[in-house]
Amino acid sequence: MNADANDDIHAAPSPGAHAPAGSAAPPRQEYASLDHFLAGIGPRAFRFAELGLRQRDDALDAVQDAMVKMLNYKDRPTTEWTPLFWRILRSRIVDVQRRRTFRLRWLAPPPEREDGGLPDWTDEGPGPARVHEGQEAYARLSEAIARLPARQREAFTLRVLEELDVATTAEVMGCGEGSVKTHLSRARATLQQQLEDWR
Repeated sequence: MNADANDDIHAAPSPGAHAPAGSAAPPRQEYASLDHFLAGIGPRAFRFAELGLRQRDDALDAVQDAMVKMLNYKDRPTTEWTPLFWRILRSRIVDVQRRRTFRLRWLAPPPEREDGGLPDWTDEGPGPARVHEGQEAYARLSEAIARLPARQREAFTLRVLEELDVATTAEVMGCGEGSVKTHLSRARATLQQQLEDWR
């Protein structure tokens, strides 16, 4: 897996390679330094990793590993850093998931955090009632996303939560843009059905 992932990274297509003929891919952001890039993407990367791994420590390790590996690519154009980082992180998450399966860790119940809940990413609101309502809604959304099939979860997280364009998402996931749209459509349909009662 690691060898294939590394080959994919070195062979990463140039920005916009997946864009349909006759359409221009959205411009990718440039950053002052790799430190600035990693500082900005860190919280979102952790959210993505924890949704995939469902364990805080493993998610932190995966994000740290991805950031360390990015140091090898600091001389690449800054516009390539975003898809490159997400591909590295996704590869790391898949590696951890496969090792878990090999160790038969799926037989044990998923570990819980100390408070028994999911991470709280909501900002404090003006009143306790609204804060609680927002936290509960986000917790249910997080649980529903975590139950999605892996490819649907990746497509939804990268396209909707991280707001990557279709071309970049396809590059990160190593598939065509049509597959991204299919996975995203199915994910949205599933989430809409599961969350209908509080939508």
